Amino acid sequence: MHWLYLFLAVIAETLGTTFLKMSNGFTQLFPSILAIALFCLALFLSAITLKYLAVGIVYAIWSGVGIVLVTLVGYFYFKQNLDMAALIGIGLITLGVLIIFTMSRTQSG
Repeated sequence: MHWLYLFLAVIAETLGTTFLKMSNGFTQLFPSILAIALFCLALFLSAITLKYLAVGIVYAIWSGVGIVLVTLVGYFYFKQNLDMAALIGIGLITLGVLIIFTMSRTQSG
């Protein structure tokens, strides 16, 4: 169940970041409120996850998957371009998360 909480935390953080962009520096009320609420939800779910998994593992997966998801949102929704260096970097981050998730034995908190 803790992996589900981590997955939901990453989704909430990704949506929060998306609404943060849409808030235009907190000048748009509705996206600002959604961003804050989603970040709070992400932190709550992350706190639950940290009861079961090591903080380094949680943060590495949260950060890595979050970077990839936010980049995809930026590319598809906000029409932000990615150069080759960005694609290579994101690929390496993804590889790192996969290595941690599949090979690390440092998963318990």
